[in-house]
Amino acid sequence: MAETKAPGLSHFDAEGHAHMVDVSDKPVTARVAVARGSVLMSAETLALISEGRAKKGDVLGVARLAGIMAAKKTADLIPLCHPLPITKVALELTADPSLPGVTVEATVKTGGQTGVEMEALTAVSVACLTIYDMVKAVEKTMTITDIRLLLKDGGKSGRFEAGA
Repeated sequence: MAETKAPGLSHFDAEGHAHMVDVSDKPVTARVAVARGSVLMSAETLALISEGRAKKGDVLGVARLAGIMAAKKTADLIPLCHPLPITKVALELTADPSLPGVTVEATVKTGGQTGVEMEALTAVSVACLTIYDMVKAVEKTMTITDIRLLLKDGGKSGRFEAGA
């Protein structure tokens, strides 16, 4: 039986029921996604992180690892995401005194039949949450902000660049 779906919403069928999209007929292509977000905090908290004085340890190193692990677990967290053979997850965490805060950028790659946007966004989200968790005893007023997709490439829809 041919599958029908609601127009414009690939995760809903014609009756409006949620379903996992069938990607079996899509070609395997190289895909990449880049996402970014920030944790805003006081200059004092940022200095604590940058100088390695946080009581829980290496905040940026632990957050990087948490983001990598999260990207690999995205299909377990987001109900309609496909489990993907991720070929690369890289996180760049940058202390930025002008915010003040930490900017987190994740790049995720795969060779597959669907994109890795959710994996990149999940990596950034969990890395930001980990930063918050590791220094919340010092500052509970931190703000996690501006988590967004910057780039996706590959597949039928081609390239997307935020602001382009």
